[in-house]
Amino acid sequence: MDFANTSIWYWVILLLVGLICGIIGYFWGKGSGNAKDLSARLTSMEVDHNRLQAELEACREKLSASASLAAAVAPAIAFNAASAKAAFGKRIKEDDLKLVEGIGPKIESLFHNYDIKTWKSLSEVSVAKCQEVLDSGGDRYKIHDPSSWPMQARMAYEGKWKELKKWQDQHDHGKL
Repeated sequence: MDFANTSIWYWVILLLVGLICGIIGYFWGKGSGNAKDLSARLTSMEVDHNRLQAELEACREKLSASASLAAAVAPAIAFNAASAKAAFGKRIKEDDLKLVEGIGPKIESLFHNYDIKTWKSLSEVSVAKCQEVLDSGGDRYKIHDPSSWPMQARMAYEGKWKELKKWQDQHDHGKL
């Protein structure tokens, strides 16, 4: 074997392999177009982000407008202590749930645990929810019938004192 010729072939083969790898790498990198694709994709995502931000802001404004409209449409009914005292013959405190026939101090505290602290909030709950509140107190509250409590609370909230007093006088312990 001629060592002089071997070293030339060694360098030729090494040069050809490097050249082939370089050409393959060039075409492989050029074909993917990563930089252009990524920048176009980023631009598209920025446009989508801006559009979604605008939609979110529009929804927030709409929600704010509807909340202020709801507050303007449904003003709170003012409590008139004098007319309540005239109907019941005693001083009535605003949002005292014990005014409702069948609710005492312990049941009132059960309702307060469920964040039902006003006549309005009691008038808006279902009878099933009232029963759930009673059940949370244990077996000693099973004898109570909450079927009329939301209705009585509605009358108290709306200031219909004479109607409430008349209803309570006609019904035995608040039962329908």
